[in-house]
Amino acid sequence: MDAYTESMERLIEALGKLPGIGRRTAERLAFYLLEADMQEVEALAGALADIKTKVGRCAECGAMAEGGLCAICANPRRDRTRLCVVERAKDVIRLEATGGYNGLYHVLGGLLAPMEGIGPEQLDLERLARRVAGGGVQEVILALSPTVEGDGTALCVAGRLKAAGVRVTRLARGLPTGASLDYANPGMLADALRGRQDVGA
Repeated sequence: MDAYTESMERLIEALGKLPGIGRRTAERLAFYLLEADMQEVEALAGALADIKTKVGRCAECGAMAEGGLCAICANPRRDRTRLCVVERAKDVIRLEATGGYNGLYHVLGGLLAPMEGIGPEQLDLERLARRVAGGGVQEVILALSPTVEGDGTALCVAGRLKAAGVRVTRLARGLPTGASLDYANPGMLADALRGRQDVGA
C-alpha cells in the first residue's frame, strides 16, 4: 500500500503472519509500536530474540527449558512414579494450570498422522520407552486430545509400553470427543485427570 513507508509495510506483513492476526490488527499493532517509546520497543525486540536464543527443549522430557532441564524435571518434590504424556510443550502449561497433577511429563512432539507422513519414528517414543524402562515409573498418563490421531497415538504408546508392565491410563472422556486440549478449561482438564482410565482394558 503506497500510504505506508517500506518499513511500516514490512512490519505489518510480519505481524500479519502471526496466528489470529489479520491485516487490520497488524496495522493497529504497527501503529502502537510506532508511537511507543524506544525502551518499550527494545524490550519487545529483546524478548523475541531471547525466546529464539535461550529457550530450548528439556533434555529429559522435551518441554520448554532454559538450560539442560526444565523447572518441573529439576524439582525434587515432583512425583517421579507418574509420567504424563502430551503432544506438545504448551500442553504441559495447560495441565500445570489445573493444579491437579504433581508428576513428571513427556512431550511426544506430535500425534500419529500417516496421511501427513507422521509415523512413530517422528515422535519421541524411544526416549519415553527408555524413561519407563529405567525404573521408578508406575503409571503413564496419556493426556492426548480425543481425536482420531490422539486415539491412534494412545494405542501406539500403550503397545510400546506393554512389556514394561506399567499402568497406562488415559484422560477421562470429560473432554469432548474431537476436541483439542487448546479449548479445554483448567476445571475440565482437572476432572479429566482425576477420571483417567486404563488404556487397552
